[in-house]
Formats: sequence, C-alpha cells, structure tokens
Amino acid sequence: MSDWITALEGRRKSEDRVDFDTPDPARQALDVTVVTPLVHLGILDVIGPGADKLLQGQTSAQVDLANGDFAPLTCFCTAKGRMLANAQLLRIASDHYRLILHRGLVETLRTHLKKFAPFYKSELKVRDDLALIGLIGKEANALAEVRFDLVPPALWHQAGDENVQLLAHPGTQPRLLACLPIEAAQETVLRLTRQAPLVGNAVWCLHDIQAGLAWLTPHHEDALLPQMINWEALGGISFKKGCYTGQEVVARAHFRGQVKKRLSRAQLEGDRVPSPGTPLLDASGKSHGEVLAAEMDAYGQPEILAVASTREEIGPLSIDGQPVKLLKLPYAIERLDPESMT
Repeated sequence: MSDWITALEGRRKSEDRVDFDTPDPARQALDVTVVTPLVHLGILDVIGPGADKLLQGQTSAQVDLANGDFAPLTCFCTAKGRMLANAQLLRIASDHYRLILHRGLVETLRTHLKKFAPFYKSELKVRDDLALIGLIGKEANALAEVRFDLVPPALWHQAGDENVQLLAHPGTQPRLLACLPIEAAQETVLRLTRQAPLVGNAVWCLHDIQAGLAWLTPHHEDALLPQMINWEALGGISFKKGCYTGQEVVARAHFRGQVKKRLSRAQLEGDRVPSPGTPLLDASGKSHGEVLAAEMDAYGQPEILAVASTREEIGPLSIDGQPVKLLKLPYAIERLDPESMT
C-alpha cells in the first residue's frame, strides 16, 4: 500500500481494495457526501508528437474529441474485436494524453501500445506518482470547488490543468474523480474528511454498478466485445471515425445486430458477494452469462453487473444458489455517438 493510504489508516483487503473503519460505508454514501481513494484504478500516459495518431489507430474513441474539455470513454481491442481494456481518455496538454482504467490492465495496455509507439515518436508512462480520489454525494461539487478551486465539469468532461484534473462520472448521486500528484493526496483527503467521511473504494465500485458502468478487469481481458458491456450506449465507441484495431468486427456486430449477450444489472436475494466469472445458471444448471462486478449495497444485498444472454425466454436465474432479480439500467440500450456529447 502506498504511504499516503497507510497514513490514513487504510487496510488493504486486496490489490484493488482498501477499507477504513467508517461504519456502514454504503449507507453513509446515501446520507452524506463521502471521499474514497480509488486504488482499483490506474493511469497510463501517452506522450509525444504522434500520440494522437497512435491512439487514433488503436482506440474506439475519436481522439480529437478529447480536447481538454470532453473526456470520452474508449476501449482498446484485439484484431478480433475483443477488449484488452476500456478507459476514459483525457487530453492533458499538447501531445499529452491520459488514460484512466483498471489498475490490473495498465501494464497489459502499455505492452500492447508499446508495439506501435516508436513509429509515432511517443512514449508510454505508468503514472504511479499520481493518485485518484473519488467524491460521492450531494455536496461533492461544492466540496470539490472549494478544495480544488475548480468548477466541476459536466458528465464525462474534465476541468483543471496539467497538475490536477477533475472528472464527472454518472451515478444516483453526484460523483467526481480527482487526479492529482501523490504527494498532495494525503493532505487533500484529510481536508476533505473534515466534511466528508472516508470510506473504502468498494462504495465507488457499487455506484459504478448502479450506473451500469463496467470497467474491464484482468479476469475478462480479451474475452468481450465492447457492445457486451453496453459501451456504445455509453458513448464509448465512435462509429464515425476511421479504422482502428478491431474496428471491423465491432462495426459488424453493431450494424448486423449480432450481439447475443449484454451487460445487465441485478440484485441477488442472498448475502454472498460472487466473484467475477461466477456463472448465471438457469433451473437446469445451464450457464447464460457470468458476473463482471459485484458489491454489497446499503441494505446488505449484493448488487451485480453481469454479461448475460439477451434471450427473453430463459426463465429464472441464480448465482451461487442465490436468485437473481434483474434491475433496470439507467440508460437506454441504443447507440450514443460521442460526437453528440461534446
């Protein structure tokens, strides 16, 4: 665990989870604004005179839309259209782009892009010197404006400069993500906790689930088409840009309607949080999908995101012996062009 989190008396539960002694953290996020270190996320910078062209040939985003204001969602695929990682793309400065993604896939993505970087006079930097902090709650915008001296941006947009960036993420409560130098992280969090309790990052992950937002982890690397996590419905795919690795497969799946599995949101009637990859079973024990992410909600029941069959006649499903109750996604399953979001 990094020194700044240790100093906050956090407990590492796993490589991508940290916890604190705050009671009922998920409930706290319903009642008050909370702050959390986002240790499950990592940062990869792409820097150089050809960084934009390098990214344009590899990512589903229209790179010139990342203009220092709009910070689009994106993904990186194999030639077969399977995702290696999904991310949010920021433009930090001229010839300097930043990708925020699951920490377990930062090195995977760096290795993938490293094959092309020399041709574009670009370098790839894993930014272990930066910290990511989340704010959740009704006062998140007000707290961030005071602490960072920034007007909070609109959804999927960014505010700030080369030193500090502030991003707005979707959710049932306002959510802001701050990226800042790690040497400033401890002081920043301590100042925020004067008005916002400190909670583990499982709370942020729960709000991702409730927003229908799935971040790929190493468990599902090179396994899913972008549409299987509803990425085009979140504006994460530009169908108006030119070629990129995997583009032909992704476009064919969209225009021919060949996606047989989709991201679904559900609650389990039980008290056991399933692991990623746990199957969704019908009454006969046949699998119709699997869990991508799961967290315990404020009422002591697991909430999940799962990639599941789009067939309607499957019947009741269960996960690890717990009945599945499907919940409504907070967005329509239809194409959302990122060009319309700027």
